[in-house]
Amino acid sequence: MRVAIGSMMQEANTFVPFRTTMETFRSVYLHFGAEMLTGYGQARVEVPAFLDVLRAAGAEPVPLLAAHAGSNGPVQRAAFEELLTDMEARLRAALPVDGLLLALHGSMLVDDNPDAEGEIIERMRAILPTGVPIGVSLDLHGHITARMLQPDTFLIGYREYPHIDMYETGERTARLMLDTLAGRARPVMALAKRHMIVSPVNARTAEAPLSRIVVAARAMEAEGQVLHASLFSVQPWIDVPDLGFAALVCADGDAAAAQFAAEELAGMAWDLREEFIPDLTPLDEAVRIGLTSPGTTIVGDTGDGPSGGAAGDNTAVLRALLAAGADRAGRLSYVTLVDAGAAAEAVAAGIGATVTLSIGHKLTRDGDPLTITGRITTLSDGIFVQMDAGAEGLQANFGPTAVLAIGAIRLALRTNPGFEWDTGMYTSVGLVLRQAALVFVKSSSHFRVGYGPHADRILAADTPGATAGNMRRLVFRNVTRPLFPLDG
Repeated sequence: MRVAIGSMMQEANTFVPFRTTMETFRSVYLHFGAEMLTGYGQARVEVPAFLDVLRAAGAEPVPLLAAHAGSNGPVQRAAFEELLTDMEARLRAALPVDGLLLALHGSMLVDDNPDAEGEIIERMRAILPTGVPIGVSLDLHGHITARMLQPDTFLIGYREYPHIDMYETGERTARLMLDTLAGRARPVMALAKRHMIVSPVNARTAEAPLSRIVVAARAMEAEGQVLHASLFSVQPWIDVPDLGFAALVCADGDAAAAQFAAEELAGMAWDLREEFIPDLTPLDEAVRIGLTSPGTTIVGDTGDGPSGGAAGDNTAVLRALLAAGADRAGRLSYVTLVDAGAAAEAVAAGIGATVTLSIGHKLTRDGDPLTITGRITTLSDGIFVQMDAGAEGLQANFGPTAVLAIGAIRLALRTNPGFEWDTGMYTSVGLVLRQAALVFVKSSSHFRVGYGPHADRILAADTPGATAGNMRRLVFRNVTRPLFPLDG
């Protein structure tokens, strides 16, 4: 039994002015053919799970291509075409295969196509003979479309947010592929959507209100009504038609049962829509709480999260810290910022040097750069292996990084945006979390997994930017209306 494996992962954000290029993919990872078999190291993500399940069953994995660009602006058509054409060619050369497993995100956009995954699945489907199954794993924040439901194709989403089950989702997808090939399952799909967007700040699967829908989905599976029930609270920062919460259900040969279950789950989300509106803390208040409260306060900078596609170069948090006198406080505050040029200047100056730099708003230009003076305490290549649950074992590459001491503030000034999920972002440059009064993380919710054990309290700050937790901060022009909560 031969099963092809491919992956193209990117999450778009339409509220940033930049685009995803081939260089963006190279900066995260890009594995061709057999490189996929070893390129992930010990990472517990989808493709390694595909490989493990297939090998355990005695099946031969046929690696095609694996590309990841994190979260960013829409993908340039030239880059998308280069990668997908390569994967198509590798699949044609590999034929015949018994099945195809794809690890996709679900919210990739191309400059000229708001449904990149639909195009990927459709074009791969066209290469395979009728009846050869395709199994697709998806991020819980996928923008699910009817085009993605191609014939002989099943799709399974993450069950957890924060994302701590990427590997397990890969396992579920690969096992269903084996069951399908063995004739033990006949997967059929159904989709139901509601035009509502949900801030990730208040959409964690283990907490209400989303947990109530999760319980219903797991019960449907346990009772044998469906094979898999996936909930997609969607990437909310994409301005595209038909944006909304999706329930995607896979049943065993019973399309009517799948549709009934999908509608029931999507209806639950709509009924709970008011409860999804997040309780955000004003930024100045979050700083005040952190500086005046005992222990360590972890604060999510919800508006400038690279894990949602923001640039990570907004200076709002640092300005608030300086305005509150955090640099003169008797306790430390930690903050990060992305600015490749300023990081290069700091690296060139060297450890111990005092530098004056103009930082921030080089990518987004939604504010003015901030001039700061600080002493360089640490330099790093910005590369570390993530150890917290989620992307555990996956290498992060923030590029050349300098830690500047601005009085009692420690600024980790880095070159590349990256997911601020893992505590290694600070610990890899010598910053001990428990030594700080305030630790800011540019993330909506996922940071809670790694940072939670180090926190006496966790706040979500209402900060500006392309990943604003307050949906009303952003102007949507292309979505299907009415759209909750923008239209009541």
